[in-house]
This record gives sequence, C-alpha cells and structure tokens, in this order.
Amino acid sequence: MPVNRNALIRYRTIDGCLQNRQKKWTLDDLIDACAEALYEYQGIDSGVSRRTIQADIEMMRSNKLGYEAPIVVTDKKYYTYADKGYSITNIPLNQQDMQVLGEVSDLLKQFKGFNHFTDLNEMVSKLEDKIYTQKTQSAPVIDFEKNDNLKGLDWIETIRKAIVARKTMCVTYQSFKARAASTFCFSGYLLKEYRNRWFVLGRSHNRYSPLLTLALDRIQAIEEHEDSYRDNTDIDLATYYNDVLGVTKSLGQRDNLVVFWIDAANAPYVITKPLHHTQKLLKEDETGKIFSIKVIMNFELERELLGFGAKMRVLGPRLLVKQIKQQLQKTLDHYNIQNPEFPHEDNGQIAE
Repeated sequence: MPVNRNALIRYRTIDGCLQNRQKKWTLDDLIDACAEALYEYQGIDSGVSRRTIQADIEMMRSNKLGYEAPIVVTDKKYYTYADKGYSITNIPLNQQDMQVLGEVSDLLKQFKGFNHFTDLNEMVSKLEDKIYTQKTQSAPVIDFEKNDNLKGLDWIETIRKAIVARKTMCVTYQSFKARAASTFCFSGYLLKEYRNRWFVLGRSHNRYSPLLTLALDRIQAIEEHEDSYRDNTDIDLATYYNDVLGVTKSLGQRDNLVVFWIDAANAPYVITKPLHHTQKLLKEDETGKIFSIKVIMNFELERELLGFGAKMRVLGPRLLVKQIKQQLQKTLDHYNIQNPEFPHEDNGQIAE
C-alpha cells in the first residue's frame, strides 16, 4: 500500500511522541506535533486536521503497514504505547521502505568524490550494506564501530531541532561527579561526536555561566523553555575544536606544542593514523621517531598518550611529562597492591 512522504512524517512524529513517556499526549498534542514536523520538513503551514491524525493512529494500529502499533488511550484522553519498548522503527523494513532506501542511496552516491561531501562516503557505505543485508538476508560485509548500549542517542534530534530553531532547552543533567541532577536553561550551539559518544556545546542561562559541553548520555530530560535563546557571540563553531583532542576545552585555553617519541615498531601506526591534524615528524633514527602536535592539554590527550604504554615517551611540555609520569606511577602502585581475593579463569569459566 503506497504511503506518501507527509504520512510517513506524521507516523514517525506520532511514534516519537508516544515513546516519550515523560509527557502525557492528548490528540491535540499529537496534532500540534505533526503540524510542526510537516512545517519543518515540508514547509507546510496549513496544519493537519483532527480526522487525519485519528486515521493515522488507526493505520498504525492495523497491519496494513506492518506496524500493529499497541496504541492505547488512558484516562479517556491520553495516548500511549501499551508496550513501553515499542517503536515502529524497530519493525523489519518492508518492500516500500527498501525502495525508498535504494533511491536515497542512489541519490547520495552522486555526491561521492566531491570535496564538500567526503563525510557522505561512510554514510553511503553503511546504507548500501544495510540494504544488501536486508535484501539477501545475509550477514553484513562491513562492520562499523558501534556501541549498542550507548545512552543518550535519542536526544540528538531533539537538540538538533532546538539549535536550528534557536529554542531554549530546559535540561536536567547529572555529571558523573555530581551527587544529584540539576535542571537549568540551556542554549545549544553544536552537536559533537567523539569516539561514538555524543556531546552538545552551548551555554547555561545561569549567571556568569561559561560555555558548557554536556554529554548526551548524562541528560535525563529535555523540555522546551520560554526563556529567550542566547546566541553564540564568542566562538567560531567551525574551528572551535580544531586545537583539541576530544571535547574538553575551556574558553581562552591556549594550545601547547606536545612532543613525543614512538618506537620504530609502532611509528607506522602513528604515521598512517595521526593523533591530530597538526602532527609533524621532527626527527627519526633506528630506535623510533619523534613527532609533535599542537593541542590543548586535557583529559582526552592524557588518555590517548597513556594508551601507548611503553611504546611512547612524552618529551614535552614539562607539565604534561610530569602528569604522565604521575599517572604511570599510580598504575604501577595498583599492580603492587596484594589482593588475594579475585576471580580466576578455569577452562574458560570464571570461578566463584
């Protein structure tokens, strides 16, 4: 049964609403959400009728599209899923979905090779592999890095929309160090991915608040707030992370020339996969090579350098050398602690 693009947008919007159990959704709420989505994606400003959304709900409940969505009404007015884990995005792709994906893949492939669209190459490869495995019911031929247990990914679209629309968010957030969560107004500027973990750069509306980088997996709730959006007037978002490994950075921090030695056996790995785009080869001999990078010193830099273990020696700056030595000494101290109570392996099994 053919489904037009507007209907698909409404189905996905309703699905997203019903998955959000932090709010009770009336029919009017769903109508408003669908109208906003149609305006954002299609530029349609005529709204959507009550009858259309009621028909959409019945279509989602039916098997005509393969959804069979368990949509129920509570208290005679609130719509929700009877199954908390249900989503129409979890069901297998149907033939029409596959056709649409194929058309999208063909369109994206036309841009491969253009300098401005180099980021599309991996996206197209992922999409083609997904189409191949779905059609042939075979194992994938590309295994991309992923973390299925990663939290916070469902906030990406909410935050992206708020940034584009210049809307203030009311964020409930708890860092790993905090004993309890705090709630504050936040204007987001940029979504950033680092090692499969997502962050949002922005500014809290608290007085004298600096720029903040929030980890999406530590966000507990996001709601739209009426407080005026605070525009970014401090930084160039296109270059803000150019002098840093990771995402930890404070406004006004200056970069440093970090110099390190890598043994000869592992130097090729650092050459083919530089630690940073500023990496330069300074010196080499039969024992190894000396490189430099120009970056801000932060936790992610220390972790990257420590990951090489005995294969690397940091030569400067002195403060970083001192910090690396302290961390290595702590590591040795951990191994010198005598602890007789530990699980051990026995024929591949962990003994109690």
